[in-house]
Amino acid sequence: SRGSGTIIFTGATASLRGGAGFANLAVGKAGLRALAQSMARELGPEGLHIGHVIIDGQIQSERYAELARSRPQDGLLDPDAIATNYLHLHRQARSAWTLELDLRPWVEKF
Repeated sequence: SRGSGTIIFTGATASLRGGAGFANLAVGKAGLRALAQSMARELGPEGLHIGHVIIDGQIQSERYAELARSRPQDGLLDPDAIATNYLHLHRQARSAWTLELDLRPWVEKF
């Protein structure tokens, strides 16, 4: 009713392609991506910014503490950096909205 706002969906690599052992995740994430695309076309003209963020990697957390030790300094996604990107999407000018953003950590060949 305000003619403005933001909805951001969180996807994963499975949003783009399936993988062995991840069929259950790929179906849902691909569907979520299609929903975001459809909503953007339908609601964008009404002033609602729809975004889909692909999180392509593990996020720094206790769960991945062991993995973090074997990766370079920026080898896992920093939660604060993810939040900064979400805020950037929310604050974008209407004349240049991003529908899809792909976030991944820097990982050297290992």
